[in-house]
Amino acid sequence: MRILIYSYNYYPEPIGIAPLMTQLAEGLVKRGHDVRVVTAMPWYPEGEINPEYRGKFFVTENIKGVKVQRSYIWTRKKRNLINRAAFELSFMTLSLFQALRGWRPDIILLTVPGLPVCLSAALLRFIYNCPTILNLQDILPDAAVHTGMINNLKVIAILKWLEKFAYQTSDKIAVIADGFTKNILKKGVPPEKIVEIPNWADIDFIRPLPKDTSYFRHEYNLEDKFVVIYSGNIALTQGLETVIDASVYLQHLPEIAIVIVGEKRALSRLEKYCQQKNISNVRLIPFQPKEKLPEMLAAADVGLVVQKKNVLDFNMPSKIPVLLASGRAIIASVPHTGTAISAIKKSGGGIVTPSEDSEALSKAIINLYYDREKTKKLGKQGRAYAEKHYSFDLALDQYEMLFQQTVTDMATKFSST
Repeated sequence: MRILIYSYNYYPEPIGIAPLMTQLAEGLVKRGHDVRVVTAMPWYPEGEINPEYRGKFFVTENIKGVKVQRSYIWTRKKRNLINRAAFELSFMTLSLFQALRGWRPDIILLTVPGLPVCLSAALLRFIYNCPTILNLQDILPDAAVHTGMINNLKVIAILKWLEKFAYQTSDKIAVIADGFTKNILKKGVPPEKIVEIPNWADIDFIRPLPKDTSYFRHEYNLEDKFVVIYSGNIALTQGLETVIDASVYLQHLPEIAIVIVGEKRALSRLEKYCQQKNISNVRLIPFQPKEKLPEMLAAADVGLVVQKKNVLDFNMPSKIPVLLASGRAIIASVPHTGTAISAIKKSGGGIVTPSEDSEALSKAIINLYYDREKTKKLGKQGRAYAEKHYSFDLALDQYEMLFQQTVTDMATKFSST
């Protein structure tokens, strides 16, 4: 098949949707499909275009057999409504030119966020006369409104209209968890339009490795430590201050090291918070290269998943499958209802503490510090669950079946008319 993936994040961006779409595109190519990706110049999470892509409107690359067609986007480190609107509009318009430069696809996979680009995707669906699958990684505007990122009533009304338009103009909607299904069913989306395909972990790449051989432990002087790692996005929905507050309760145990790996600018904010708390048991480390991710995760005794109380219940952190695949125990500081807590409990790979409760989080860390057998058991159970439910091959099978069925359904519908 000829598959067009429409996503404003892609390699070399290290976190979020980019690694997922990159793995999906490359996996489909390995299975014999033609894949081109229409995306933005790399910009996330720094908030500015990578130096080697600046000053260009369009760039086309071939990366591991995938034709990657990039377009300029307006992006600024300062995040406000005007800059966000300029970002969305620039990608929506300029990416359309790239999408029209190339072969006609059999199917289009559009990732969300964001919403304005669904207008471009709908136009492409008409021009190419091919079906579109909407891949929901987040539900907007619900998430943005709930967390206070957007409070302008006119903007909210526009986004709600775009959300409805995106659902109506998609032939199928692929969601990553049952919380998404419940949300969009309430909005009138027909159940036969929805397919659940969880995000995955590359269980051959992310796998249990010996802790003591990890470069990460040697490089950051963690050899004799009980290492608790958070790695990923540091934004409004995470509330990493809870982790730092928990470290205050752990200072009497110098063998415990809290490690936070993230984008440099976000780390500088956390560093100031650490100074306010006058603590020395938290290490703030910039993102590691993708190829070193398995070793970095292997350095951990425990992996952290952190969400604030105001996170909507459908939110499913993509790091959960990855941490489970690494064979390390998880401590999840998440709301008491929702997709995240359900995923952790089903996996048997971790324990859960109330969201934004730093004392409860510290007690959970201490519990696993003193009970190493339990820590190992949780890690093994999590790995077994990941192999069964979150393998990349399983996700590829599901996407291939979805693509083929959607194309067949459209052809049948066309022939009958």
